[in-house]
Amino acid sequence: MPKRITLGRPPVAMVAGIAIAAVALIPLAALMAQPAAAPFTVVETNRGYASLQEAVDAIGSGEGSIAIAPGTYRQCVVQTRGRIAFLATEPGKVEFSGTACEGKGAFVLRGTEASVSGIIFSNISVPDGNGAGIRMESGTLTVANSWFRNSEQGILTANDPKMRLVVDRSTFTRLGTCENSGGCSHSIYTGDIGHLRVTRSRFEQGTGGHYLKSRAAMVEVAACSFDDSNGSATNYMIDLPQGARGQITNNWFVQGEDKENYSAFIAVGAEEQTHSSDGLTIAGNDARFVPTVSRQSAFVADWTGASLRISDNRLGTGLTPFERR
Repeated sequence: MPKRITLGRPPVAMVAGIAIAAVALIPLAALMAQPAAAPFTVVETNRGYASLQEAVDAIGSGEGSIAIAPGTYRQCVVQTRGRIAFLATEPGKVEFSGTACEGKGAFVLRGTEASVSGIIFSNISVPDGNGAGIRMESGTLTVANSWFRNSEQGILTANDPKMRLVVDRSTFTRLGTCENSGGCSHSIYTGDIGHLRVTRSRFEQGTGGHYLKSRAAMVEVAACSFDDSNGSATNYMIDLPQGARGQITNNWFVQGEDKENYSAFIAVGAEEQTHSSDGLTIAGNDARFVPTVSRQSAFVADWTGASLRISDNRLGTGLTPFERR
């Protein structure tokens, strides 16, 4: 078995963000105390609203939590200010489906901070092919225990080196396409942001593009599964097109038959070398092809010439540990 690698301790801000476990600290009575006619409740005031946008507007530039009752909602929301937590009162039973705001996504987030927990995002599409469950445009975002499926993108971000994105225990299913005017879309696609951290999450059944594409300067991907066995016209599992520092550790990868590009599982600096990749650690991973595939591929392909740290990976037949391109 590959050696287990300990994920480095995140900055204090990340710890505070990933403490979406704070959801558990909200009294159950408060989460459930919403009238049936008002599915969106601002926990701090216990006031219910008919639409999520009304609840967000009520918090404004302040800080608050919105408890969302079970149901499928054909609505979207734009957060422009404040610090807001979007919380499913019953995780996995709250779904936002089929509606995008501003031609972007179901949740368009450009406040100071946001967190999302227990919510399903599905069937989001827009004319340019970049319809996302969440479009992040500024601030800090933490996503936990959520599911993105049957859309063009799962999570898409803008470019801002001050932005931080943390994803934990979430699933990305049947996402991605390269058939629209907006270019390829992916399960997660970050712009040139400061820090991306993805842990204990699952990527599966991709429908085009990459499973995770990030232009972030710092990337941490750990304890995730990338299951391409039922993928269709997919590309890399992880693409770091501008290079990145950080680590890709303790993940599980399987590459399927139907590939647009099967030349590598992880690509570093394939487009440009904006960020240093010196010290990028890729270790403790397990990677292989589905049993029906017999081909050659690189586990890691690097265009940067940086000093990468690649070790203790368990690779299946046909996989070359590293290629310099």
